[in-house]
Amino acid sequence: MEVGEEVLVKKESGVATISLNRPKANSYYQGFLELLGDAIIEASNDDAIKVILINSTSEKFFCAGADIKIFGTNTTERNAEMVKAARAVSDAITTSNKIVVAAVSGHVLGGGLEMIMACDIRLAAKGDYLIGLPEVKLGLMPGNGGTPRLIDLIGASRAMELLLTGNSISPQKAYDFGLFNQLYAKGEFEQKVMAYVNTLALGAGEAMAAIKHYVQKHKGMTLQESLNYETQCVDSLYDTFDAKEGFQAFIEKRVPKFK
Repeated sequence: MEVGEEVLVKKESGVATISLNRPKANSYYQGFLELLGDAIIEASNDDAIKVILINSTSEKFFCAGADIKIFGTNTTERNAEMVKAARAVSDAITTSNKIVVAAVSGHVLGGGLEMIMACDIRLAAKGDYLIGLPEVKLGLMPGNGGTPRLIDLIGASRAMELLLTGNSISPQKAYDFGLFNQLYAKGEFEQKVMAYVNTLALGAGEAMAAIKHYVQKHKGMTLQESLNYETQCVDSLYDTFDAKEGFQAFIEKRVPKFK
């Protein structure tokens, strides 16, 4: 199914694959972001979907962030609307009850990097492409969650250096820093990504959603608050079909068939 030519959607075996398709760099503008946000929300509301995979049809770029030509000629008000639309995409990712995975095999910069940092898992291919937040070189700073998410993922010291210099890093360094969860050889990247998301899609959807939201919300809580919230989350799972199926499958020594 196509959600506009610039955003392509395919659903199969519990996985909704959303592909960025705006040559040559998947640079975004407000309309593109709205299409992407709608696709994420629609997949999030589909009971047959457990995993949302966001990738790119381009071999060279995942996403270069905002279209600078459009951004540079827009009014301040129009640019504020574009940033608002970018934040809405990140919100759609983080509030989704599905596990959202980014598959990156090309340059991911600025708002593109902010987008994948909002995802739950980031899978990457080895290569010579660039990863970075160059906003400071334009007299700006990240405005779509890039600052706090980068700090959470790689630590304050490394984040400070990347944010202040605007310099880019390699996929290997991004993996070493903890920005990428997995780093695969380019020749087997697509195969490895599909194996990863298909395995996730066999999992217990309600439990995975509870884990996702716990990880997001526990930050800033005291230890006791975090423990209480964990209890609340697990208590909501005991009587679910998946929990009963998981226990029964364990007893019967078979693979569980989760909803």
